[in-house]
Amino acid sequence: MSIKELDSISKHSTDSPNNDIKSSEDLTSKESHEAEHGNVLSRYSEHQVMEMGRNYAKEHDLDPEMFANAAALARSPAGFSDMAFLSDEEKNALHLEATKKWHIPKKLVAVIALGSMAAAVQGMDQTVINGATLFYPRAFGITEMKNADLVEGLVNGAPYLCASCIACWMSDFCNRHLGRKWVIFWTCFISAITCVWQGFVNNWWHLFISRFFLGFGVGIKSATVPPYAAECAPKHIRGALVMLWQFFTAVGIMFGYVAALAFYYVPDRGFGTGLNWRLMLGSACIPAFIVLFQVPYVPESPRWLMGKGRHKEAFESLKVLRFDEISAARDCFYQYILLKEEGSYKIPTWKRVIEMFTIRRNRNGALASWIVMFMQQFCGINVIAYYSSSIFIEANLSEIKAMLASWGFGMINFMFAIPAFLTIDRFGRRNLLLFAFPVMSVFLLIAGFGFLIDDINGRLGMVTTGIYLFSCVYSSSEGPVPFTYSAEAFPLYIRDLGMAWATSTCWFFNFLLAFTWPRLQNDFTPTGAFGFYAAWNIIGFFLVLWFLPETKGLTLEELDHVFAVSATKHAAYQTKNLWRNVQVYVLRKDVEPLPPLYKSAAISPTFEEKAEIVHAE
Repeated sequence: MSIKELDSISKHSTDSPNNDIKSSEDLTSKESHEAEHGNVLSRYSEHQVMEMGRNYAKEHDLDPEMFANAAALARSPAGFSDMAFLSDEEKNALHLEATKKWHIPKKLVAVIALGSMAAAVQGMDQTVINGATLFYPRAFGITEMKNADLVEGLVNGAPYLCASCIACWMSDFCNRHLGRKWVIFWTCFISAITCVWQGFVNNWWHLFISRFFLGFGVGIKSATVPPYAAECAPKHIRGALVMLWQFFTAVGIMFGYVAALAFYYVPDRGFGTGLNWRLMLGSACIPAFIVLFQVPYVPESPRWLMGKGRHKEAFESLKVLRFDEISAARDCFYQYILLKEEGSYKIPTWKRVIEMFTIRRNRNGALASWIVMFMQQFCGINVIAYYSSSIFIEANLSEIKAMLASWGFGMINFMFAIPAFLTIDRFGRRNLLLFAFPVMSVFLLIAGFGFLIDDINGRLGMVTTGIYLFSCVYSSSEGPVPFTYSAEAFPLYIRDLGMAWATSTCWFFNFLLAFTWPRLQNDFTPTGAFGFYAAWNIIGFFLVLWFLPETKGLTLEELDHVFAVSATKHAAYQTKNLWRNVQVYVLRKDVEPLPPLYKSAAISPTFEEKAEIVHAE
């Protein structure tokens, strides 16, 4: 049922004996104001959407009157206090939802716990290799090979090679056929088994194979958990739950360093090639096994169930994810409307792939998500995450002190992920990145030039200061932005494919960094290698300036306006605006502001003032 079909239903309703039902054209200004801006139901009167709700409920064996009320509520969620057909109990529940946003049901807490632990699995999978890299190359004779640095990079980057080339592109198929929560189950199962497998390998290529298969867990999970959390959560906390993915990934990264420290002194017992690094790699299976026991106790994504035509099950799922049935019915009906408007489960995959790049709105969203994912890697963060122990050893630290310094990096990455919950929404995604990239470039240069200091204490102090300050800025900016931005950049009907595109980009360049860093460090020296990524941060500033529209708090309708502007027009406008800002704030000249670039900025007085982290869905 497309919007055209919904229009036909509403027109049919106007022909019914109930003559007070109005057509779209007959809406009064008061009714138009009551319907929220950007809400796809705002074009209909309250009576029309109530009739749509009744028809939907009858079609799917649900309570018609409840869904009539819920449909009116979906049209104007903030206007519940003036709706006479709602009971006092329902109004109290809706008021509590609006004023106490973290007053949530136990099942939603379980969903949050599942997503958080799955993110921790992701982070730990990435960083346990940091400590192991100090041992396994010697154990398997890699250090004696002609291309030792490339072999080491290939083994370390194996999961991301698999994730980018194969796993991410399987996520759309897996999610459509298995469901969100069971995809999470099987990807964590793969992560757990491959982590144990890594602990029993007997040569470097065997380790490469086990880590390559780990990529199936890493890639598919990263494209599944954020959408699952978003689809289960009510609108007012949806953005925060997407943020939790990055936050708990940082937690997992920290625990990866903790595992490296915990097993450093383990003696070799029965393994001629070392036991400590095997335990480091195998320890990442622990959070993965915990997730396996969490999955049976959480509901399936309501949106996924709805896409499969299982509307009654979707409503039952929403009932345990909301405190009141009217809230569940409201979200059930509105998700149904959005899915039908987009027609997401009717368009063949091949056509959606083509439309992602041939339709300007989709293409610009893909370009923007590609930029933030690409720069998340090429800002240089993961060469530090994966090789920090080796980097600190280059700065003349002992192995154990280098691992302690790496743990400090992990703690900073974790602690400064907390302010991101405020900064990403207060300052916006675009502004955060425009500030962060030049600053991160400076801190990388500080760390890089620190290697040129002859005094050991001075060298260590400057390198550590540069790396730690770089991590502070990254964790509150480029760390949380990419997954949040990518989830907003695509329309609903290609969101799964769009997230596959975005995460594939992330993991491909993640592999490229892990693979090339040992050779880059040897050929360029640490100073040159850090300078290389400092230069990329400056490039990232201009990529964001030219091609990254702001998405903070915009509705689906407004996002369509924003991404419909051509990339060349956007780049030209932002270049002029940059020069204007230089004239105003640096040269202190009085210069007229440029006219609005986006249609929504001209028609919506709230376009720049919205505070919500996610768009209206």
